[in-house]
Amino acid sequence: MTRLPILDPQRPDAFPDPQQALREPNGLLAAGGDLSPQRLLHAYARGIFPWYGEGEPILWWSPDPRCVFRTDGVHVSRRLARFLRGSRWTLSADAEFEAVVGACGAPRARQSGTWITRSMHAAYVRLHALGHAHSVEVWDGGALVGGIYGVAVGRMFCGESMFSRADNGSKAALLALCRALHGWGFPLLDAQVTNPHLLRLGAIEMPRAEYLEALSRLAAMPGETGHWRSRFPLRRAAELAS
Repeated sequence: MTRLPILDPQRPDAFPDPQQALREPNGLLAAGGDLSPQRLLHAYARGIFPWYGEGEPILWWSPDPRCVFRTDGVHVSRRLARFLRGSRWTLSADAEFEAVVGACGAPRARQSGTWITRSMHAAYVRLHALGHAHSVEVWDGGALVGGIYGVAVGRMFCGESMFSRADNGSKAALLALCRALHGWGFPLLDAQVTNPHLLRLGAIEMPRAEYLEALSRLAAMPGETGHWRSRFPLRRAAELAS
C-alpha cells in the first residue's frame, strides 16, 4: 500500500516533488497542511493544487497530463460568435469575486455536493483580498450570468472553476479572461484536469514535465499584481466575437 506524504503544518513551502504524484488516482501527491495564502501560493508556483470534499482531509494534486489553454487558442464557434455579436452582456473583473466563487460552488445537476468547501471558499477570498486571486464576471443587466476565477502566479493563470446561469455564460467568461491574459503576456491558462467540455473549447493536454518547465519560467516573471477591476481591457461581450 502506498503511503501518502503528510504535509508539515509548520512549513507552508514544503511539498513533495510533483513528479512523485500517484498514477492512480492520477496526480494525488500529498495530504494535510492548511489553506493559508502562503501555502497556496507555494503550491501553485510548483504546479500543485488542492482538491477534496467536505469532511475530508485536504488533498493536493498534480496530474499528468495537465489540461491547459493557450490564451490565444480558445475555440470560438460560428454559433458562439453570432451569439456574442448580438449580445448586450457586459464584462467585469474582480467586481464580485465572492459571488463568483459561491456560484461555482453551488451543487450542479446530478451532483450531490461540491468540492468548493466552506474552507476553500474562505481561502480564495483571502487570496483575492491580497491581490492574487481574480474573477471575471459576465452580466446581463444587473444579473450575474457567468463567471470564472483562479489564481495568478507571475505570468501563469491557474484556473479553478467557472459557472453559467445562462447559455454561453461560462464560455464568455473564459474567452474574456484569455483575451485579457494574452494581452498582458500570459501565454497559458492552467485548467488542471482534462474533460471533454474543455477540449471542445480548445484546451490541450500537456505532459506534466513540460507544464512544470513552462510554469517555472512563467511564475518567475512579473505579472499583473493587485486587483484587476480598473485595468481589465474588455467591457462588452460583443467585443469577443472578433
